[in-house]
Amino acid sequence: MTAALQLDRKAITEAGAGADGQHLLERLRTHAKALGFSQIGVADVNLEAAEPGLLAWLHNGFHGEMAYMQMHGLRRARPAELVPGTVRVITARMDYLPRATPDDWQAIEWKRLDEPARAQVSLYARGRDYHKVLRGRLQRLAEALAEWVGPYGHRVFTDSAPVLEAELATRSGLGWRGKHTLVLDREAGSTFFLGEIYVDFDLPLTEATSAHCGSCTACIDICPTHAIVAPGQLDARRCISYLTIEHGGPIPVELRPALGNRIYGCDDCQLACPWNRWAQRSELPDFDVRTPFAEATLLELFAWDEATFLRATEGSAIRRIGHVRWQRNLAVALGNALRARPDADTATTIVAALRARRDGANALVREHIDWALAQTVPAGAPADAGAEAHAEPTPGTSGP
Repeated sequence: MTAALQLDRKAITEAGAGADGQHLLERLRTHAKALGFSQIGVADVNLEAAEPGLLAWLHNGFHGEMAYMQMHGLRRARPAELVPGTVRVITARMDYLPRATPDDWQAIEWKRLDEPARAQVSLYARGRDYHKVLRGRLQRLAEALAEWVGPYGHRVFTDSAPVLEAELATRSGLGWRGKHTLVLDREAGSTFFLGEIYVDFDLPLTEATSAHCGSCTACIDICPTHAIVAPGQLDARRCISYLTIEHGGPIPVELRPALGNRIYGCDDCQLACPWNRWAQRSELPDFDVRTPFAEATLLELFAWDEATFLRATEGSAIRRIGHVRWQRNLAVALGNALRARPDADTATTIVAALRARRDGANALVREHIDWALAQTVPAGAPADAGAEAHAEPTPGTSGP
């Protein structure tokens, strides 16, 4: 790049929100759009106001077994301590709904949850691992920035370090914090990933936006395990996403029925959110649904040995939970399928599959298989899912 085209980094740093800084920000946005990002913002590194909330969340034990949330203490809320020299944080949003997602996608997902034999995987995990997609494209954005301003200090993050992503996103105008704790945008709902670039020079800050949840409590009301204990307060220990992904031990017995057929993650709070009527499709093929996770049944996935699991989940976020947690989750879902009173042939097939897997399973999976086998409903007994069934919100009863 010629010197004439290269922006003056010193001028940007000294002027802050001056013409050079604004021009650079517009170039960033244009280049980010070409890389598949939907929105770019810039946040300050002073997150002091978020520290009490973080400490209270940790004190209440809401992080469960996620020790890494506590390990770094308040460095999570202090970007300049995590990466010395950081002056600004460039925030980025990338939509993840698959390109072929139909307009009535929320209704389709509710229907899937009402089919006990179907395997339900969270929408974000049906394509390529978002860590790989965002990290690579953020790095390319950071490299483009270096071409414009010269060498500078930076680090790229995508849900991979002690970073208060949602706090930075809301401060930089990517949206507001919904009552389910996810970031919401009026024109994109909440179906997007977040990423950051920590930089060691000044950039003009972008304005935060106001909240637009109003009196709506759809996300709180719909949560199968009542994990949203108050607006903006999530007890991860009860969250199905946490239980099926982050949690490595036995799933609490009292929560197992509420998992239904969800074997990796949970989208219920997003499905119920009225703002997701405007959720955006990704422009990238990376998030297109992979064949194993489109229409698979619980029995098909439960039949996978470890080699098949590793092969089928290559390049997927699902792979990181490992085959043992995969089998554990499926065993719970199969137990819930039995609780739903399937026809005799289906019940017999499920029981046979569970028994066939039991003897070769490790202690964790075997315990969940035993629980699943115990869920067979005696003839004549009323069908009972063992947990409050979800009810799709009635249009007009709650909203922004």
